[in-house]
Amino acid sequence: MKLKIPGVTFSWKRAIGVTKLKQQIARETGIPTTKQGLERKIGAMFLNLLKIKR
Repeated sequence: MKLKIPGVTFSWKRAIGVTKLKQQIARETGIPTTKQGLERKIGAMFLNLLKIKR
């Protein structure tokens, strides 16, 4: 039987620094690296374009 502690997980990406690198790139360029963040940014840009043309 496998013993699991609730709320404790392991991420290999965090362990080798992939997550930190992606966060640094996103902060420096202003471009989100997540799908949700990118969709939000594109949506906001689209809405701003509509506001300017009115």
